[in-house]
Amino acid sequence: MTEKPEHTQLPQKNVQPVLVMKFGGTSIGDSAAMAQVVEIVRMTRLNWPRTVVVISALAGVTDLLLEGAASAVRGQLSPIFPAEARLRERHDSIAEQLIGDLARRAQVQQEIGHLVGEFMNLCRAIAVLGEATPRALDAVAALGERMSVRLLAAALEDAQIHAQFVDATQLIVTDHHFQNAHPDFEATTQRARLLLGRMLDQGRTPVVTGFIAATPGGVTTTLGRGGSDYSAGVLGAVLPADEVWIWTDVNGVMTADPRTVPDACTIPELTYREIAELAYYGAKVLHPKTIRPVIEAGIGLRICNTFNPEHPGTRLVENGDSRRSGEIKAVTAIHGQRLITIEGRGMLGVPGVAARTFSAVASTGTSVPLITQASSEQSICFAVPSSAVDEVVAALERAFASELVQRDIDRIWATSEVVIITIVGSGMIHTPGIAGRVFTSLGQQNANVIAIAQGSSEVSISLVVDQKDAEVAVRALHALIISARSHAE
Repeated sequence: MTEKPEHTQLPQKNVQPVLVMKFGGTSIGDSAAMAQVVEIVRMTRLNWPRTVVVISALAGVTDLLLEGAASAVRGQLSPIFPAEARLRERHDSIAEQLIGDLARRAQVQQEIGHLVGEFMNLCRAIAVLGEATPRALDAVAALGERMSVRLLAAALEDAQIHAQFVDATQLIVTDHHFQNAHPDFEATTQRARLLLGRMLDQGRTPVVTGFIAATPGGVTTTLGRGGSDYSAGVLGAVLPADEVWIWTDVNGVMTADPRTVPDACTIPELTYREIAELAYYGAKVLHPKTIRPVIEAGIGLRICNTFNPEHPGTRLVENGDSRRSGEIKAVTAIHGQRLITIEGRGMLGVPGVAARTFSAVASTGTSVPLITQASSEQSICFAVPSSAVDEVVAALERAFASELVQRDIDRIWATSEVVIITIVGSGMIHTPGIAGRVFTSLGQQNANVIAIAQGSSEVSISLVVDQKDAEVAVRALHALIISARSHAE
């Protein structure tokens, strides 16, 4: 299977513009939020009559489903009964408030009831087996989107918007990598253009399940947590759409987390490289994988606020004006990390130490978000999630057992908890003195930098500070953004 769409071998797109809009779980979390989504779809269709809607499960539902499966693995079926009641209550409440047509409402409640029953049956089967395979977990996790899509489609119909729900298992074809499946873009293109194209031609608004897909044989898969963004990106690329809008609960991408920095503000425009860095380093507005199919298809991408639809949000572009003032665009932080250091004078000039180090880390299935090594080659330092430290250190001690005995490696050790702080902005590549300003600002706040890493792309600089210094460090760096903006104005 291929991950790259081959548009030259596929049917041509319709000449009329197509828009894909994705709404996250908080955007449809209750009846008021879903009513707002209905109104957004209604207003958007005035300018974009050919609109495809992709939605997540109601906020918290996927966690509820997976917690039920986890209880079943432990042989504990009692927790799934409150989960069953909660699932029915949340979906029925929205149906009662948004679907006035009694027959339509009864039909939706019956269909959702069947899906809740399917959840109960899956949990019972898992309890009997005493284990949940990735395939079984995908079947459980997919139920949330399968419920929400029916609700929204019926609510749109009740508002006189001709809509139809679509299970993405009919559209997105993937490999058999359950829980994090990879799409087959060519097969997906054929199915999506045929089915969605027909609905759009008939004036209907398809309401598609995000997050889920299926193997060529029809077995349900999922695209990874947060994968509803990816679903929108994939469908936008294969139709292809003219634009993809991701609706969330904030005014686009912010210069920093507003919970830490009260004066954080919206970034009007970001390049794809910048948003990729932000997505990787902790900004939760956009799923990292979303960007790739959108870039390859050359279509527009925008991030909007469901609860403030008049706000322009953030527009993503392939290449922005990186030479303008305000070269640092955002500051983000990854908490819950620790640094592991391998050090020893015997490492100097010895080939293969780094390769063996990260091979040992990879054997534990741990992701490494930051690496730094001095030119002396007497130490390697890298970050891992705090929860993985003991396992990673044990794997490294096994890998370098003989070197530790011979004292070629003096020790392998981990720090206490730290935070990785990243500043992002493609303008940094053209601006001398950025690093100097960063460290001056941190020094003035007595925030000590433990480690630093900068990629050759120069789109971001990452540094590590102690957990206790994280908040003051983020605020100090954000002040540089505000200062640059005020000078630009």
